[in-house]
Amino acid sequence: MATRSLMSILTFAVTFGSALAASREVTLNVQNMTCAVCPITVKKVLEHVSGVQQVSIDYASKSATVQFDDALTTADKLTEATKAAGYPSSIKK
Repeated sequence: MATRSLMSILTFAVTFGSALAASREVTLNVQNMTCAVCPITVKKVLEHVSGVQQVSIDYASKSATVQFDDALTTADKLTEATKAAGYPSSIKK
């Protein structure tokens, strides 16, 4: 009986937790992109952040649009990742 109760609670927690997760999109203003290789580097850095689903870089506007699972990462973690790679970024408003 205790096992069934525990399983019910775990099932509820997993289901409820999944319901709270959502795909989010943010656009970052990225500094220091000065050559044709920079967007490739920024894209690879962002793709390695856990939870990132898609990255699109616009070299002309010095921006990166990132789609991510907000249960696995945050916009702040994305900006931290680009900064650590030498490309400080901020969230475009």
